[in-house]
Amino acid sequence: MAATVTLSGRTDPGLLASLDPLLREWLPRQRWFAGKGRPVTGFSQVAATELVPASTRLGLYHLLVRAEQGTGPGDCYQLLIGVRQTLPPRLAPALIGHVTRGPLAGRTVYDALYDTRPADVLLEALRSRARIGALRCERDPAQEIRTGLVPRLLTGEQSNSSVVYGDTFILKLLRRVVPGVNPDLELPLALAREDCPRVPAPTAWMEAHLEGDPYVLAVLQPYVQGAADGWELALRELAKGEDFSAEARALGRATAEVHGALARALPTATLGHAQIRPMTDGMAVRLDAAAQAVPALRPYAPALRTAFTALAGLAAEGHTWTAQRVHGDLHLGQCLRAASGQWSLIDFEGEPARPLAERRLPQPAVRDVAGMLRSFDYAAHSTDPPAPGWARVCRAAYCSGYAEVAGTDPRTDPVLLRAYETDKAVYEVVYEARHRPDWLPVPLSAIRRLAATPDLP
Repeated sequence: MAATVTLSGRTDPGLLASLDPLLREWLPRQRWFAGKGRPVTGFSQVAATELVPASTRLGLYHLLVRAEQGTGPGDCYQLLIGVRQTLPPRLAPALIGHVTRGPLAGRTVYDALYDTRPADVLLEALRSRARIGALRCERDPAQEIRTGLVPRLLTGEQSNSSVVYGDTFILKLLRRVVPGVNPDLELPLALAREDCPRVPAPTAWMEAHLEGDPYVLAVLQPYVQGAADGWELALRELAKGEDFSAEARALGRATAEVHGALARALPTATLGHAQIRPMTDGMAVRLDAAAQAVPALRPYAPALRTAFTALAGLAAEGHTWTAQRVHGDLHLGQCLRAASGQWSLIDFEGEPARPLAERRLPQPAVRDVAGMLRSFDYAAHSTDPPAPGWARVCRAAYCSGYAEVAGTDPRTDPVLLRAYETDKAVYEVVYEARHRPDWLPVPLSAIRRLAATPDLP
């Protein structure tokens, strides 16, 4: 197997042109494609690496391609293209299409992550710290990567793809990639240096170095066996009418532990009026844009805006806040509870739609808290009838658990918490209106609550 990851990485210059018509149809249908609603007009090649020669029974290419969609530079996507003469029935869901011209004419191409052999090639590349073309694999020498682990693709992700190897490791392959230091690798590595047990330490990772810029492509971490996804666990407890407050309190403690470790590992900052005012102005701009896009939001916009003006007012009076690196997109689905009962936090990429530089900025830790509070609200309103009392108990328990570790209860700064939760709820309204109109009542219920009172929700 090692021979498959020590090749020159050369590719035929006509490769992308031969794939272009197939990718134009296939790429927009993928759940992780960010440019939905706009046609793909072409592709430009960022990098192409041959991992297994197409002249063999099973070829494998690693591609970084920029999808052009009108004005401005398009998003860059990471693709693993498998090449076969014919596709076996088990790989039918992975089909991209049949190539009619170019170096792969007469062959069938498909999403190789569905196939065990290409997935094996990726793991071997990480294990051997392979260098192939622009690709660079690194690993933690203290962690062993055994051979013979059977891979299986997880099908539930939205913005990336994940492969589990023998219930030992999980490989997260980033689909939309950008140059720079990615927090999905940076933050877990920093937490590992602090011996934080709440986040699985990276075992290995793959990057591309192009024109002096690093692109983080994939991260391999230990797989938490038997773990329950926080969202699914909350929904199960809700369906049974069970109390979830003990879990919410434990999750609050876990969040505070991670925040504490991040504050020790990476620089913090102090936010005063000069930093808070642009932040609240940005929140107000997002509110105005959301009200234009979603008419149901308009009656509440004036009251919601007071959440942002109140925070700006405190800053103008001389109040300051500590900022640090945070998760950036924390919700129940980003939390795992092991069979032992211990909670872990995963997926530190932040909100993928935001620029990478913004995702790496120090922010008040309450931003993560607000995300979790909104997540409890979402869970409570996913039942019929809704269970707002369940959400209130969980939100209170989470904040109490957080305070037990951090020494400060997020509820003691209600103006900051309300501003962040309002901003998050406004984002949710726009998202649901565009993608899941049936879910729009969930964030709208929070909008009504947040607009009705400036007090802590």
